[in-house]
Amino acid sequence: MTARRPPPGRAGRLVLLRTLRTAEHGADLLEQKLRILRAEHRRLLRAEQEAAEDWRRLLRDAETWLLRALVLGGRGALDAACDGVPPAEARVPRTTTLGVPHPAGCDCATPPRRASAAPPRNAALAPAADAHRAALRAAGRYAAARAAARAVGAEADATRRRLRALRRRRIPELRRDLALADLALEQAEHEDAVRRRRAAARGPRSGAAARREPW
Repeated sequence: MTARRPPPGRAGRLVLLRTLRTAEHGADLLEQKLRILRAEHRRLLRAEQEAAEDWRRLLRDAETWLLRALVLGGRGALDAACDGVPPAEARVPRTTTLGVPHPAGCDCATPPRRASAAPPRNAALAPAADAHRAALRAAGRYAAARAAARAVGAEADATRRRLRALRRRRIPELRRDLALADLALEQAEHEDAVRRRRAAARGPRSGAAARREPW
């Protein structure tokens, strides 16, 4: 879609001037937004890295306990220990940063085994279950932190592109059009002044000639 051309003359110049000021104000606001988004993105990246390290550490711990449980009781003992374990539930609260929605964390509920379930067949199964619950909660926090960092980072990139389009294309185009409009107005005023001077110069001579006519 092509941009609508402003009307000619002073009215067009005022339209260009208002459009230029609006574009410059918009660019200033985008710069402020970009600074805030970049700072928040750096914070979220640090939170993502910490969550990833926590998750990997707890995952290694869970895998270690799982291997011990398998060595002590075999796969049958592990399958029996899974009976009566309710499924985990995750709740992801949401928040916004400068209008960008993203996760604000992850609340992962990992209920214990039902009281009616058979007791574990070896001593490593209970610590293994606890370690896996901790790793699961850490995985939820890591996933939420990663999604938040990506959402804010994507908005920062989009804001940077919009700002660059304004600073490098739109605002220079408006300034050039405004300069051309000023030049056209100056030329029109000069031509009008020349016409007025010529008209003023012709006026007295025409009157004198009219008085000399023999009527």
